[in-house]
Amino acid sequence: MEVNEAIKRAKENDQKAFNFLLDTFWDDVYGFQLKRIQNENDAEDITIQTFSRAFDRIETFDSNYKFKTWLITISKNIHIDLLRKEKNSISQIISNDDKSVYQILDESPSPEDELITEQHLAKLLRDIKKLKPHYQEIINLRYFQELSYKEISIQLKEPINNVKVKLLRAKKLLAEIIQEK
Repeated sequence: MEVNEAIKRAKENDQKAFNFLLDTFWDDVYGFQLKRIQNENDAEDITIQTFSRAFDRIETFDSNYKFKTWLITISKNIHIDLLRKEKNSISQIISNDDKSVYQILDESPSPEDELITEQHLAKLLRDIKKLKPHYQEIINLRYFQELSYKEISIQLKEPINNVKVKLLRAKKLLAEIIQEK
């Protein structure tokens, strides 16, 4: 399958096309972020978010541009957004005594985390059942059976990167279902 064909099929919601695009461009996006932030975990998280956002908005891709450039731009914007959030979540307190600056990290849960934890387990399970079966399965494996990404990857016989992207999508969809109420 070639890239343009994969993009066309991805716009029609073809899962194999998404997997092809993920496998084809993962190293490019991850390598770009790794050079930029020099932290493997953060680079991986941003790369996962990049593919999730790109796949959610694949219909907006303009074929006059290169797909790789589009992904790198999304990746760059996600990193900038994360830097802004980080800057806003750190309160600076200036002491009048010695003019020292202390940084206090705001570790409060994200709105998605709060929404999910506020739900009763029975209601949460009903909401999970509204997801497509493959999303139900990945949430079950990660949060109820508490398997690692690697263990889920082995069990589902899928690359670990696909597992991470599916889990991210499943969490977003679940948060939307919970917010609808």
